[in-house]
Amino acid sequence: MELYPQISAAVVQVYVQNGDLVKSGDPLVRLRDTELRERLKQVEANYQITVAQARQAEADMQRIQAELNRSTNLVQKDLISPTEFETMQTQAIAAEAEAELARARVEQAQATVDERKEALSQTVVRAPVDGTVGNRNAEVGMLVTPNSKLFTLGQLDSVRVEVILTDRMLSYIKEDQRSEISSPSIPFGSIDAPIARISPFLHPVTHSTIAEIDLVNPEGALNPGMFVSVDIFYGESEQATLVPLSALWENPATASVGVFVSLDSLTGEPVAVFDDPRGGSLTDPVFFEFVPVEVVAQGRMNAGVGGLDPGSWVVTIGQDLLGTDTAQARVRPVNWEWVEKLQQLQREDLLKDIIQRQQTGAGDTTLIGTTPAGF
Repeated sequence: MELYPQISAAVVQVYVQNGDLVKSGDPLVRLRDTELRERLKQVEANYQITVAQARQAEADMQRIQAELNRSTNLVQKDLISPTEFETMQTQAIAAEAEAELARARVEQAQATVDERKEALSQTVVRAPVDGTVGNRNAEVGMLVTPNSKLFTLGQLDSVRVEVILTDRMLSYIKEDQRSEISSPSIPFGSIDAPIARISPFLHPVTHSTIAEIDLVNPEGALNPGMFVSVDIFYGESEQATLVPLSALWENPATASVGVFVSLDSLTGEPVAVFDDPRGGSLTDPVFFEFVPVEVVAQGRMNAGVGGLDPGSWVVTIGQDLLGTDTAQARVRPVNWEWVEKLQQLQREDLLKDIIQRQQTGAGDTTLIGTTPAGF
């Protein structure tokens, strides 16, 4: 939530910084309160005056009421005239009205005092809930108004992930379907959570809507505004061939996306590079052809494509060396598991591996590799 001051005043003290954890009621910033304190003193003095006036009116009413009671006995004994008794009754009624008016003035003065105290309390902006402070905009000496944003306060122990869905996706993505949220900031790499809700109203221009996923975030790994990858598991609604993301290449001549497919059969089993750090020996020259494909779905490491036969050998590294249509090159076949392992490695792990190989003299293994698609 965003916090704004309720009054216009200058900032005299800021108690928190970005990233601070606060409890409900903790002070965040204090505004100048000199004028409000003077106004409070004035209304408190006026309240005391009205209280004194009310006491005086109450005393006058009681005195006149006592005189009226004595006049009642006297008129019954014909010791005073009826006219004098009526005059006394009128004075009693007036005194009672004056006392009621004085009590109303006291209540009005008390309300004014409470209002001034409330305004004075608003010079200290406090946290409405427990949370973390961010987007601090309050600085000592600045003049703020009710339109001035001071802080953003959020509870980061739980977050909400928003996913944009097209109208086509709504035909197979529903609430409660399992999803996997991944980000380098997540300690274990990914979090599984169901889709909590989907807005039924589509944007009139983009024809898209928002799906929301609620996540528990006790360690604060995810922050508002952060981009994450979301995989939604909805079953096999479309048939596609699975290839590594590194196999996709954009043809600079046609701007089409595709893969380089081997036109020759590669004999033998792919090398398991887990056992051989050199990645095996190079093959004889092999002919390759660029084949445009349709990307049906794309995940964090792999993509599902149409227009490619399962079991094909595709180039995953070194497409720039093959030209744009057809080419011939020597390659090093590797298996699918090795490609996935490379994709999962962080940059730091790759750097450490390269340094270790240079120190041990393992040699360079970053040559063109292929992997069978559709496994």
